Amino acid sequence: SSGKTMRDLSALPNLNVALIQTTLAWHDRQANLEHFEQLLEQARGADLIILPEMFTTGFSMESETLAESENGPTSKWLRIQATKLDAVITGSIIVQTADGSHRNRLLWARPDGEVWHYDKRHLFRMAGEHNHYTPGERQVQFELKGWRVRPLICYDLRFPVWSRDAHDTDLLLYTANWPGARRQHWNRLLPARAIENLCYVAAVNRIGTDGKGFAYTGDSQVLDFQGETLLSAGEADGVFQVVLNAADLQAYRTRFPANLDADTFEFT
Repeated sequence: SSGKTMRDLSALPNLNVALIQTTLAWHDRQANLEHFEQLLEQARGADLIILPEMFTTGFSMESETLAESENGPTSKWLRIQATKLDAVITGSIIVQTADGSHRNRLLWARPDGEVWHYDKRHLFRMAGEHNHYTPGERQVQFELKGWRVRPLICYDLRFPVWSRDAHDTDLLLYTANWPGARRQHWNRLLPARAIENLCYVAAVNRIGTDGKGFAYTGDSQVLDFQGETLLSAGEADGVFQVVLNAADLQAYRTRFPANLDADTFEFT
């Protein structure tokens, strides 16, 4: 489409991203927060630290008993950790909003004490998530050191229109509890999202078995704008770091500006 221009990314600093792939204690917030607190120390030096989906509980439909208020204990904990590590820390939890609705909400805790959020749009009906949670209404984009980062949650990955970048995103971020039974879909869709959006993709999944007996095989990963693997955690437990280079992204978009021919559309 005519009239589209490209930002100049050449002045942006590189971005150090840490993925934390680990097991989750079922329905035990305190145990999970203590576990992540230890792992976060290993991520010191990162600009952005990504935790799994529903990292305080596991992927649970017991929203009414497990939900926290919007400024509940995990939000406060994230604020403290982000300040301590001088990094953005992000992952999703179960939240009850002021209107009483339950959300699968990604929290984006900044070192300055601010906490932003994104609510999962696509609710996983095969687990009944749509019966226990209210879907998010909007895409969001956060800025970090000049980088434009857009967070999405698990099942959102299957929906290319919602994942589609209309906002000149530099990094698409997926936080997930994606079962091992469908790991092939995860490993094929993530590179597609990177390629079609001409951006980096960082995706964090859990490992271990949840309280319902579902096994998770991890495959947390970071991909470049051509869908090439920069980091792959496999099924390992731990903290994995990678540095994203803005100049490389700039060079590729200049050489192959397919985004200038992207379709324009609006959500209704």
